[in-house]
Amino acid sequence: MPLAPGGGNDGAARIVGQRLGEALGELVVVDNRPGGGSIIASELMLKAPPDGHTLYLVSTVFTVAPALYPKLAFDPLRDFAALTRITIAPGALIVHPSLPVRAVKDLVALAKARPGQITFGSAGLGSGSHLGGELFNLLAGVKLLHVPYKGSAFATISVLSGETAVAFNNPFSSLPHLKAGRLRMVAVTTARRWPLLPEIPTIAESGVPGYEILIWNGLVVHAATPPAIFARLNRELARILASPALAELLATDGSRVMAESPAAFGAFLKNEILKWQRVVREAGITPG
Repeated sequence: MPLAPGGGNDGAARIVGQRLGEALGELVVVDNRPGGGSIIASELMLKAPPDGHTLYLVSTVFTVAPALYPKLAFDPLRDFAALTRITIAPGALIVHPSLPVRAVKDLVALAKARPGQITFGSAGLGSGSHLGGELFNLLAGVKLLHVPYKGSAFATISVLSGETAVAFNNPFSSLPHLKAGRLRMVAVTTARRWPLLPEIPTIAESGVPGYEILIWNGLVVHAATPPAIFARLNRELARILASPALAELLATDGSRVMAESPAAFGAFLKNEILKWQRVVREAGITPG
C-alpha cells in the first residue's frame, strides 16, 4: 500500500484484504509504505517473491510515476500484472470556510488575483489529489501552490486546520466536517454529476471545460507470478467484488465497485500512463 493509513484507498485495501484472506484461508496484512511517489512501494513489491503472496494496491500515483520519474528502475506495465480495479469514486473541490469561495468561478478569480498564494494539500506527489489540483491550474489558467502530505487523511486535516486552503479529495471521507460547516464542498471532479451528490455541480460545468479526475484503485501482482496462482487470485477477487454486501460496505465513502478483467484493467493502466504523461509535460510538473 503506497499511501499512509486512514484514506479511502487504505480502507478499500483492508476491506477487500480481509475477504481475500477468508477466501484463501490466509491472514492478509496491509503494509503501508508511503512516500517517494509510490516508488518505494513499487520497488519493495518487485523484491518480494513472485508467488502470489504479495499484492500491490495501485491508484493514480502508480500511473503518474513514469511521467515524473522517467528513469525508473522498473516498467509499470512490463513488471506488474494487472488483476482488477476495485473501486471508483468522485473527487471534490473542498475549501476551508474562511476562503471566500462558494463556486468554482470564485476560486478562479481569487487565484488569479493572488497567484501562487492559495495552497492546496494532496495525498502526496503524483496522487490523484495532486493531479486534480495541477489539472485545475492548467485548465483554469491559475497557479494554486501544491503542498504534499503522506496520505489523504493528512491532507484533509491540513484544510481543517487552515494550514492549506483547498483540497481535491473524496468528499465522502470529509462528510462529517462538511455537514458541521468546518469544510465547504464547491464542486465534484467527475465528468458528470455523481449520483449520490446530484445537487453538487461538476468543475467542468462550472467554467473549467474538459476537467475530469476520477479516484480509483486496483490490484496488481509481480509479472512473474505463476499463471495458476494468478488465475486463482483473479477468480477469488471476482467473486469477492460481486458481493452486494461488499458493494454496500465500500459505498460508505461514496465508492462504487469497479470489477473488471485483467485485460481491461491492463488497458486502463496503459491509457492512464499516457494521459498523465501529457498532463505532467504540459503543466511542467517536476518532483522537486
